[in-house]
Amino acid sequence: MDSSGGEMTEEKTLLQQIRDKEQEFGKKIETVKQETDAQISAARSERERALLEAERTGKKAAEDVFTRDKQKTESEIAQMKKTAAAETETARITGEKNLPLSVEKIVRFVIME
Repeated sequence: MDSSGGEMTEEKTLLQQIRDKEQEFGKKIETVKQETDAQISAARSERERALLEAERTGKKAAEDVFTRDKQKTESEIAQMKKTAAAETETARITGEKNLPLSVEKIVRFVIME
């Protein structure tokens, strides 16, 4: 180290160069951090959009299944009612045919006693 400060100036220059590089890298790191944060934010937004779309699609599919099953059930109920009405009518007709015979058997049974 001379009295004119030649080495000191050179050291300061090296220190200043190191500081400049640190600042340059710091700026690059900050830029990368901002870009990464933006990508994360975009990914979160995309995830939210995808979740909402999946929810909407799932709700629509559930409504379709419900409607289809409801229609099937209503059709089955209508068929059961038709079958029950036909069986009731058959039983009524059979009963009307057997009524005189049944009355006669009941009367005979009562008279025998």
